[in-house]
Amino acid sequence: MRKIFSTAILALLLKTSFAGVLVVEGKFQSRNVYVQNSFGGSGVGFCVTEVKVNGRITTDEVNSSAFEIDLTACNIKPGEKVMIEIVHKDDCMPKVLNPEVIKPRPTFDVVSININSAGVLKWTAKNESGALPYVVEQFKWNKWVYVGEVQGLGSPDNHEYSFQVSTHSGENKFRVKQTGQGSNPRYSNSVILNSMTEKPSYAISKDGKTIQYSYETAYEIYDAYGTIVKKGFGKELNIENLPKGKYYLCYDNQTTEFDKKK
Repeated sequence: MRKIFSTAILALLLKTSFAGVLVVEGKFQSRNVYVQNSFGGSGVGFCVTEVKVNGRITTDEVNSSAFEIDLTACNIKPGEKVMIEIVHKDDCMPKVLNPEVIKPRPTFDVVSININSAGVLKWTAKNESGALPYVVEQFKWNKWVYVGEVQGLGSPDNHEYSFQVSTHSGENKFRVKQTGQGSNPRYSNSVILNSMTEKPSYAISKDGKTIQYSYETAYEIYDAYGTIVKKGFGKELNIENLPKGKYYLCYDNQTTEFDKKK
């Protein structure tokens, strides 16, 4: 009886010594995953003992210093969820060399994009391969400026999105983009809305402490080195704490410069 009990304890100990699991999750992007595999802590045998993809043990050859997890052989369609479980000895740790290949990438195609007179930007997109946010951008001050985000749904079907934007006087240009890990951003084409809003003017107060606008407006102030020092929205901007010197003021769709003398 004692011998049987000891054998059972030994089997349990051997089983738990292989209890480490490295889990990597994402979406299949038609690329395979590579693993760097060390020796076990005892120096005998390799660290990884088996690999599972979506719960099924793969036939990948893990007894080498580096191996490939062949996701293309797992009958997974592009964009479908992937969960990789790399089972390893608990005294060592394998390393996934390219985890970004199963992270979402921007692959969307815009079916349509438009903006109405109320400033509602709407777009329909398809062929998304992962749930990435759509970043809404507006072109002003000679650059594309971040406006807001809408979470993408991440599947290949057609999806409709909308976002309420704020407009400035004159021509307003908007677009959306997605950026994934290790990939270049993907952009929609831009759309234009011409606004009849009156262009605001500005003036620096006599005491040099504030900038006052005739209408509420978004604004940014940069110092002579191009570093942003103020940013916001409103009719009045406090500049009392700015050191004397030259500054660049962006507001509405205008860019100008001023000298703070006090």
